[in-house]
Amino acid sequence: MSDYLLEVNNLCKRFPIKGGLFGREVGHVNAVNNVSFKIKRGETLGLVGESGCGKTTLGRSVLRLIEPTSGEIIFNGENIVNYDKNKMRELRRKMQIIFQDPYASLNPRMTVGNILAEPMEIHGLNTDKAARKKRLLELLDQVQLPSDALNKYPHEFSGGQRQRVCIARALAVEPEFIICDEPVSALDVSVQAQVVNLLMDLQKDLGLTYLFIAHDLKVVEYISSRVAVMYLGNMVEVAESSELYGNAKHPYTKALFSAIPKPDPNLNKERIILEGDIPSPMNPPSGCHFHPRCWLASDECRSSYPNSTNQSETHQYKCHNPL
Repeated sequence: MSDYLLEVNNLCKRFPIKGGLFGREVGHVNAVNNVSFKIKRGETLGLVGESGCGKTTLGRSVLRLIEPTSGEIIFNGENIVNYDKNKMRELRRKMQIIFQDPYASLNPRMTVGNILAEPMEIHGLNTDKAARKKRLLELLDQVQLPSDALNKYPHEFSGGQRQRVCIARALAVEPEFIICDEPVSALDVSVQAQVVNLLMDLQKDLGLTYLFIAHDLKVVEYISSRVAVMYLGNMVEVAESSELYGNAKHPYTKALFSAIPKPDPNLNKERIILEGDIPSPMNPPSGCHFHPRCWLASDECRSSYPNSTNQSETHQYKCHNPL
């Protein structure tokens, strides 16, 4: 058995742009462009980048909630890109997602008990009534919610409690891999810490593997074994968390991390202000897509997209003029 639970090779997702009288395709958006990465069993890969860089599209393409345009998604040693609906239905047990908005991702007409029981019914798990009730109580205990929550509706809970229900729903089918799509961004800071610690405890207890998508760079540093940085549909740098935060090689990564607030306001810190706006993914710049905003850009950056360079076995980046 491979050390890697998930391997993604040259994954692309293009969305067509249609126009004219007959709705013909007049262009396309490269939401995810030749992205490759691996995630070991039991580790957390953090995924960061500005809004619109393709993080969520990448995550949903990996689960085939959005069909990728091309590339390979190898899960447990098998390429799942060509799986039919029946095989994907079976695979859903092993791959789950926790959505960003706990308010919108729960059916307001269903009790928590029914919400948690629904995935078990779909996959034919715990069909005995007593066994199912025992499993539901076990799930609530795992996410630190009281047993009387089973008969309550989502509107009776706070945001943090609702997100715990979403986590319990993901755990209901005993998955191996969970994509956490900004699971704490809609929560208060104090509640964020509780939910992140809960996710880490569950990972340790159940041997889970995470792809953790977030904007909050400090949260990502805290929870992640490794961190990947995306810019305009491309993965520009990936490394172990401590290495990336302490020795970023790509200028975009450096600029992104320079925006992290420091606890001491008097602490001298280099703040990198990027010029211009993020280019349109419908018409990306030539060469390296970051070159119009990069203070180190050269003619080579403007003419050709850089290949992946290995700083070490665990640290790769795509840049002609690394820091």
